Amino acid sequence: MSTEEHETAQPAAIAEDTTSTSEGHEPNGTAAAAATPPRISAEAEISDEKEGDTSDQAESGAPEAEDEEEDGSEEDVDGDEEDEGEGDEDEEDDEDEDEPALKYERLGGALQDLFKKDSASALAVSNKLLALGSHSGFVHILDLTGQRIRSFKPHTASVIDICFDSTADFIGTASMDGQVFVHSLSSSESYVFDMKRPLRSLALEPYFAKRGSRAIVCGGMAGTLVMHEKGWLGHKASALHSGEGPIWNIRWRGTLIAWANELGVKVYDTASQTRLTYIERHPDSPRSDLFKCTLHWQDDSTLLIAWADIIKVARIRARPRTSTSAASAGQPPFLVEITAVFQLDCMIAGVVPHFSLITDRNPSVPTHPRSASTSSTTSVPSPTSLLVLAYMPADTLFLHEATEDRAMQARKTAERPELRIISRAGEELAADALSVTGYQSWGCNDYMLAEIDPDDTGKNKSYLVLSPKDVIVVRPRDRKDHIEWLVERKRYEDALEQIEIMGSEGAETVDAVEIGQRYIEHLVAEGDFLKAAQLFPKVCGQETKRWENWIFVFAQKQQLQAIIPYVPTEKPRLDHLVYEMILAYFLANDRQALQRTIHEWPKDIYDISAVIVAIQSDLDRQAPSSSRSASPTPQATPDTAILMECLAELYTANRQPAKALPFFIRLRRPNVFDLIREHNLFTAVQDQALLLVEFDHELMSKQKGADPNERGIAITLLVDHIHSIPIPRVVQQLRNRSRFLFLYLDALFERDAHLIADFADTLVELYAEYAPAKLIDFLRASNYYNLEAAYKICTERDLVPEMVFLLGRMGDNKRALHLIIERLGDVNRAIDFAKDQNDDDLWEDLLKYSETRPSFIRGLLENVGAEIDPIRLIRRIKNGLEIPGLKPALIKILQDFNLQISLLEGCQTVLHGDSSDLAKQLHLDQTSGFLVTSKTACPICNLPLQESPSSVVLLFLCRHAVHARHVDGGDDLPPPPDPVVASVTFGGRSNRGISNRIAYTAIVRAKVRRGCPVCHEEGQWT
Repeated sequence: MSTEEHETAQPAAIAEDTTSTSEGHEPNGTAAAAATPPRISAEAEISDEKEGDTSDQAESGAPEAEDEEEDGSEEDVDGDEEDEGEGDEDEEDDEDEDEPALKYERLGGALQDLFKKDSASALAVSNKLLALGSHSGFVHILDLTGQRIRSFKPHTASVIDICFDSTADFIGTASMDGQVFVHSLSSSESYVFDMKRPLRSLALEPYFAKRGSRAIVCGGMAGTLVMHEKGWLGHKASALHSGEGPIWNIRWRGTLIAWANELGVKVYDTASQTRLTYIERHPDSPRSDLFKCTLHWQDDSTLLIAWADIIKVARIRARPRTSTSAASAGQPPFLVEITAVFQLDCMIAGVVPHFSLITDRNPSVPTHPRSASTSSTTSVPSPTSLLVLAYMPADTLFLHEATEDRAMQARKTAERPELRIISRAGEELAADALSVTGYQSWGCNDYMLAEIDPDDTGKNKSYLVLSPKDVIVVRPRDRKDHIEWLVERKRYEDALEQIEIMGSEGAETVDAVEIGQRYIEHLVAEGDFLKAAQLFPKVCGQETKRWENWIFVFAQKQQLQAIIPYVPTEKPRLDHLVYEMILAYFLANDRQALQRTIHEWPKDIYDISAVIVAIQSDLDRQAPSSSRSASPTPQATPDTAILMECLAELYTANRQPAKALPFFIRLRRPNVFDLIREHNLFTAVQDQALLLVEFDHELMSKQKGADPNERGIAITLLVDHIHSIPIPRVVQQLRNRSRFLFLYLDALFERDAHLIADFADTLVELYAEYAPAKLIDFLRASNYYNLEAAYKICTERDLVPEMVFLLGRMGDNKRALHLIIERLGDVNRAIDFAKDQNDDDLWEDLLKYSETRPSFIRGLLENVGAEIDPIRLIRRIKNGLEIPGLKPALIKILQDFNLQISLLEGCQTVLHGDSSDLAKQLHLDQTSGFLVTSKTACPICNLPLQESPSSVVLLFLCRHAVHARHVDGGDDLPPPPDPVVASVTFGGRSNRGISNRIAYTAIVRAKVRRGCPVCHEEGQWT
């Protein structure tokens, strides 16, 4: 393909036309387009396809858009070159990776039925409506899905052109029968104009339905461009231009009308009623009736012109203002410049702007690999390229019309049309060959290309390709199509990346799981297991069965280590056999991974008991003694320790802490004691006492400044739980470790001296060895040891104080005193010993021994008391014996006696005073009044004391008042004297009444034998 571009900054030509539109001759002052690029006549030789293949494609119901590489390779084959070099093959290989930019779909609905006996000749699209004209003169209105809305027949010959107004309310048609038909789709309004000559094109005024002028422009074989405008008396026809051959195409946008005739393209401004420009037809162009001119307004100021194999882009802009009004007088208000000229290697059946997406870093729609452009802005539609409907002529007869060669005159089979994307720089970005029904018989003018506004479809801009028997919907490929294309070429990773970019939209439109599944299968087949494993979380998701199937596949291929890091443990949760298989794999291949996995995984996802059995079996095979020894054996390997760690954790998780405890102890875990307390495993450690104490001792030895005789946590635990851990069982285990046994028995003794009754003799020996200072306290506190054995041990170790105590307990006081005096020389100790024994003979021996020892005499003098009579001691002092400190000792004795006398006298005085005060208080309490009411209850029977006037109530000095019947002897009491009778009997004198009461009281005292019954019950007597 050969192209030539004229940049907009340097316009190729500026064409002006200042003549009146009513003149029918060439415009004056016309500036033709700049030098036309030379025509390139390298015509491609395309191989013919079999009819059978073509018919199959036509009947398939959807056009097959062949990849660009096929057509490109055919186009690159020169008819004169039969040999294909290595360079061509490399180019074909490169093109194999190119992705199509467009996708195709044959329009369905009622279309096939409409053209079974007819063929399409014209096409128009607007506002979700599709209008098709046929060679039979019919007009069919369809929606964009192909469903017919209505049909009518306004013409008797082929409908050559159709157009909608901007509102799609009116539709206009031009036909070979010379008539223009304008019809409203929403009302009965219609217009018919008979132009007497075959018409080629028409255009309705924009917003035709809203304007009262109802302007229509049409033209055809008569060579006159006619505008019909509605007035008071109907439509008025006026010729805008004539005399330059047939009018081939007309397009109206805003106030600008563009039309093409035999000489070129002209633009007319309806506002100023002036012709703006004349764009000359390319020299040596083929006949217009064979290769039509296509006009398309890209926007209000850009006109696309396609004629034969030439494309021109014209830009309309406002004329710059000049300093003088005379210079601009009579000139049109706009300038037209040619911004680009392209020459293709094909004939052009249609051209429209192609809105490629300028995408950002997160594009919503992929672009073609060769036309991708990036920007930091968001996706905005931009006509960055042109979409061209290319027709490949089957012969060059149009170049040699005067030939007499019949072979050249014979009609040849046409090639399939192509859709090409051409960049604004003239570069071909993509090309697809279209499978059109009966394409072998169609010419260039039989095809049309139209664009569908995105507002009509709700999606990206799409296009329609019309052939006599088909309407093909052309859409830019979206990301879903891009993903499908990647999957077809096994570029699964790229496809999954695109799905991630699509986000939630991709989940609805693309089956990411299926693509991931295929990608994993591909990677597994290629042997890339690590990469395949990385995809499982996204591909398998929450599908348990899919996870399990792939894990077993990896296991069969001995690649389980690749997938293990990605195996889920919660959502989803797989069958327990899967997790057990993974743990078994670690047990056989990676012990550290086994330990780490057991620690991290939830314990309820696999059968803990089964895993314990497997690990225990392996541990027994590697170190048979490790599971029974008291401590880790020297031959224990790191793997053995790891297995014990695993077993300890599994037993704990399986609620069997007792079985986990031995492993924790052997592994020297500091949490052993917390575990024992937490799970109350005291019974379980009955036979682990030595291990616990040793372990505790090791922990203590690591601390700086630790006392070897200090009790640890283990000893405290054993002592605190003697009911669960029997003392004899512990002693049996610690017997060979005397220090540990001493610490244990000593702790028991401090807790309760009776607890070590059976091991008192052993403890005597242990005290003598490890804590002699505490032996004397034990000997004094305990009565369970053998005195002779204890004395022998003390004698062997020369423990004199202990020997003295033992001799005293055995009754050999003289020998004990002799040891104190001879070995210890401690007079105070000798005195204390004599005091404890309270033996006069022992005191006599001590005094005799002291007669010749002044220090002892002084000590005795200083400690005289109730046990030693000072006179007795002083009389034993020999005359002339010098006793140091004798005088102070005697003075002290005298002072002590004076002090004792003073204390006795003071105590006697205090005693007499207290006795007097207490006696007075007693007398006061006994003689004070006692209130008794009718409601006062007897403390014995809880009945009122005054039951009747004759009842006897006894009041004791302890202030208890009771019924006489409750007192021992109270039943024998006579009734009390009546105070009235007593006063009469004794002459009314009061002294006689008192005497009677005193006499009655004496009788009561004589009868009552045991005093107050209330105090008697409380253990007191009154």
